[in-house]
Formats: sequence, C-alpha cells, structure tokens
Amino acid sequence: MRRPLEPREDREVFVVPLSVTDADIDENGHVNNVVYVRWLQDVGTAHWLARFDAEARGTWSWVASRHEVDYFRALPPGSKPVARTWVGDPQGARFNRYVRIEDEDGRLCAQGLSEWVLVDSATMRPSRIPPALLGPFRL
Repeated sequence: MRRPLEPREDREVFVVPLSVTDADIDENGHVNNVVYVRWLQDVGTAHWLARFDAEARGTWSWVASRHEVDYFRALPPGSKPVARTWVGDPQGARFNRYVRIEDEDGRLCAQGLSEWVLVDSATMRPSRIPPALLGPFRL
C-alpha cells in the first residue's frame, strides 16, 4: 500500500484534528508507531459516532480486524496533525477504512488501512453491512 492514498470522489472525507501529547513521543523524538494505530481506531470510531444516532449505535457495532500503517514523515513534539478518513466498498460484513495523517502544512506523514467488521451489538456476531449503513459515508 505504499502509494499515497487519495480519497474516493464518491465518499465523504471526514476530518479529525489530532493532538500530540508528551506521552506520544518515543525515544527517537517523534510520535510512536503505536499511537498511529490508536489514531486509526479513534478516527474510524469518531466518524461512526458523528454519522449515526444512538439507535443505530445500539443495534450495530464495529470491530477492527486488521490495521496496516505506512510511514512517510515523522511527526515531532508540538505537531498539530489532522486525519482524513473515508470508507471503501462493503464486502459482506467487512469494509476497509482509509486514513491519511497530515501535518499542519498538509504533508502526508502516515496513512493507514483498517479492516472493520460489522457486528450485531447483542450477539457480537458478524452481519452483512446493510446499504443504509453505507449511505451516510457517501457523497
């Protein structure tokens, strides 16, 4: 996945400001790799919470089954990055979520792909993604 990710024209791009804390900085003086994975999960969750009401969130939940991150440029202490995220096409109970993490100058620092699985909140069993759940993520 090394090529820079570009948002799809038919998908909403959801933007989340990120904050870099002292605890995020590793011994090399930049944001630790584990923080990027946390951001992938947090950004996907924020998009879901922003687009769906309590009823939908009570019926459905998402479980991340895979994360992949490519690093392009270090984020040093004091950075004010933003994440831009959008979703791919559903594949049964799964879909991919894409995230670009950019610095305050818009330069790509990292990008990620997360595979999410839709589950029934009551049973925690995977469920095919209904078209109504993809609608709010489209333009």
